[in-house]
Amino acid sequence: MTAEFAVAVQAVIIVLALCVGVLASAATAVRLQHVSAESARMLGRGDEARAFTAVSEVGGSMSVSRAGGLVCVDSSAPLPLSVPLPPVTARACALDGGE
Repeated sequence: MTAEFAVAVQAVIIVLALCVGVLASAATAVRLQHVSAESARMLGRGDEARAFTAVSEVGGSMSVSRAGGLVCVDSSAPLPLSVPLPPVTARACALDGGE
């Protein structure tokens, strides 16, 4: 019975670690999407300094593209935990009133 318990505990710990990683990834994705939308709106109003600051506060980076009267923000951020998952990405667009 002790051997089965030792194997089962390791499996439970691995599953819990993966669950925590997935939850952290989802929380980061939601936060990054919110910040990307906020940054796109700020860039549309011409407030570039605050837009870049908002994304950097999350620990991410962003690129900006303008076309067809829209300003779009593509951002990415690494996960807060070291789990084998890709970095989180988000894209948001807003009306471009600055140009």
